[in-house]
Amino acid sequence: MIDVLTAPLNYAFMQRGLIAALLVGTVCAVVGVYVVLRGMAFLGDALAHTILPGIAVGYLVNGADRGALFWWALGAAIISSLSIGVVSRAARIREDTAIGIVFAAMFALGVALISTVRNSAVDLSHFLFGNILGVSEYDLWRIALFGTVVIAAIVLFYKELMVVTFDPVLAATLRLPVQAFDLLLLILLAIAIVVAIQTVGVALTLAVLVTPPATAALFTHRMHSMMIMAALLAMLAGVVGLYASYYFSIASGAAIVLISTIIFILAWASSRLLRQNG
Repeated sequence: MIDVLTAPLNYAFMQRGLIAALLVGTVCAVVGVYVVLRGMAFLGDALAHTILPGIAVGYLVNGADRGALFWWALGAAIISSLSIGVVSRAARIREDTAIGIVFAAMFALGVALISTVRNSAVDLSHFLFGNILGVSEYDLWRIALFGTVVIAAIVLFYKELMVVTFDPVLAATLRLPVQAFDLLLLILLAIAIVVAIQTVGVALTLAVLVTPPATAALFTHRMHSMMIMAALLAMLAGVVGLYASYYFSIASGAAIVLISTIIFILAWASSRLLRQNG
């Protein structure tokens, strides 16, 4: 049994992948609590896809430099977040409609740009489906830096974000800058998404944002408890998924998401049994 646990760790890429899974799992789970509680799953999915033009432009300008692609992706995510807010308020339409408009436009722009890049399907595939085993030490430092910024911002504005999340009317009564905190949350979400694409890719980012917090929500409704539990569940899914990908030779990002889904199903069944027996 010990050999099963230690054998993968003889490889440096597995050690780096394990650290990345723990870091990304923690950041995405904590931000994901707001996504679940505020019903922002569509926004999270849209933002994950709107980074595509940023990656395409970054590739055209800087080639396959992963560091440069990260910054282009982050810029595209933040621009998309701001655009959704501007379109929603300027055109006086529902936010989900504005999300749909920006999401479709940015994704189409990304596809159009990628179609102009030769061999793009090969060079950009790790951004679509993730490549946690290809994480470098520089990538780890970048994930740790941005992850710390996100967690620090949430800790610093925990009470304000909680009031804005649960009762925007009360937040306005207390003269909290609701729009500013909404914008802050969008930017934190954008950073978490860009950090996550290294591990699970654009296609599966929503799963690491939503599934662990949704699982935690089955057992607690206290926000800080939900954040801690979601982070622990995300880390567990990351570790087990990474080992599963090593021993069964399956894509690491898909393995992490599938393990996270299995944990949700088991937790859901357990919560139903607890309610029936309680």
